Amino acid sequence: MAGSSHGHTPAAWTGVIIAFIGFCVAGAFMVKAEPLGFWAGMVVVALGGVVGLIMRSMGLGQPKAVEHPANAAARAALGADA
Repeated sequence: MAGSSHGHTPAAWTGVIIAFIGFCVAGAFMVKAEPLGFWAGMVVVALGGVVGLIMRSMGLGQPKAVEHPANAAARAALGADA
């Protein structure tokens, strides 16, 4: 895991932190037997995922891997793109 940059982006950290806060809120309200607060926490959990995706689309996530031209040409020659 140390050799990859999986999850080491502002988008990933922000999404996970927001989701963690939502998880804590939902857990606290579950213990208090307050369904409305629980579902509000679950909405915050989902919001963390949405924020992470938006940040990724803004360029704050991990860049997409670019295929080496030689590999692309070899795949095209084998007909794997069809």
